[in-house]
Amino acid sequence: MKRNPAPSFSKPVLELKTAKTFEYFDKAAALAKKGMKIISFGIGQPDFPTPKHIVDAAIKALQEGFTNYVSPPGIPELREEIANHVSTFTGAEDVKPEETLVLPGAKPAIFFAIASYVEPGDEVIIPDPTFYPYDNVARYAGGKPIFIPLREENDFRLAPEDFQDAITDRTKMIVLNSPQNPTGGVLFRSDVHGILELAKDKGILVASDEIYDHYAYEGEFTSVLTDPDWRDFVIYINGFSKTYSMTGWRLGYMVTEKEAIRRFTTFAENTFSCTTSFVQRAGVAALKGPQDFFNTVLEEYRKRRDLMYNELNAIPGIRARKPAGAFYIFPNIKEILEETKLTTEEFAVELMNKTGVVTLPGSAFPHEAGEGYLRLSYALPIKDLQEGLEKLKAGISNLGNSKN
Repeated sequence: MKRNPAPSFSKPVLELKTAKTFEYFDKAAALAKKGMKIISFGIGQPDFPTPKHIVDAAIKALQEGFTNYVSPPGIPELREEIANHVSTFTGAEDVKPEETLVLPGAKPAIFFAIASYVEPGDEVIIPDPTFYPYDNVARYAGGKPIFIPLREENDFRLAPEDFQDAITDRTKMIVLNSPQNPTGGVLFRSDVHGILELAKDKGILVASDEIYDHYAYEGEFTSVLTDPDWRDFVIYINGFSKTYSMTGWRLGYMVTEKEAIRRFTTFAENTFSCTTSFVQRAGVAALKGPQDFFNTVLEEYRKRRDLMYNELNAIPGIRARKPAGAFYIFPNIKEILEETKLTTEEFAVELMNKTGVVTLPGSAFPHEAGEGYLRLSYALPIKDLQEGLEKLKAGISNLGNSKN
């Protein structure tokens, strides 16, 4: 008996792109299993441990049996601490607990923010290069990503005037990320306020991913929540992964006006029900506990950044701008690619296979402007940074031989 073919995946699902960060993570793990020493500038996660008082809070919650379902928008004490923390850190006007939503990581917040508003044909303005989910979710929702290139000569910043030609009557949303992944660029206060004024004037939503907000090395970090009218048009996204070294804990949050939070909560109820209960207790401890530990962390990352910047610019064929935030540097390797006849991705793969040094191709983030660049994370000890940079420099001369 002839059977009909099995149903296929939907077109939006088939068009989702994979995350190169995890793809290269798995490739490096396979090389390590064969005995190669790996030095990874790849996946972006802090190398310092989760502070002990946070871990202890999770253990205590488990021991007390705090392992059941909890309220979908988050336990009240965590929502209250998030509201207090965000108000204090950003200078926002009196954020209230009911204007917050707790999620299992910041990625669901990105998905909720974009997919809840964008409809087929809507346009979403996204920096290029950028964190890959913004593009993926916009396409999944039927929207059309409109990419604005981040220019190296402008330290990978966006200015209000960069948006003038990109905005049309179909523009639904602008996505911001400062400090930025993958470039380390940081928006000036004038950039943030100018972009927000433009969005308000045009009736455009702004989704702002500020997960790296504590990693700002020069000047003052400016949040979109400093706009007094943020409730009318801003969706703020953040989480615990980077500041508190809690990447595997999966704990994020959103801040926006109350009605949107209610809608997003319904989305949560229909997807993951609630964020893990005992992890939320750990989040309370993170926000209520001492914050001064991060001063030491930031100074250590500043030293690493400066080392990477100086050493990369000393390698022939590479030039790099000094990143103002996050823990990534985005060097230009176009001269090397021209000599080796490699694409950026071919360069990254061959470098990893020959030297064990993991980098990520700028073309993975996710459009055209990243071609010819690499993203290197400096979230690893200085001795490993130095060894990796030495191997990178030595390995460049052996790359691309098969194409010459």
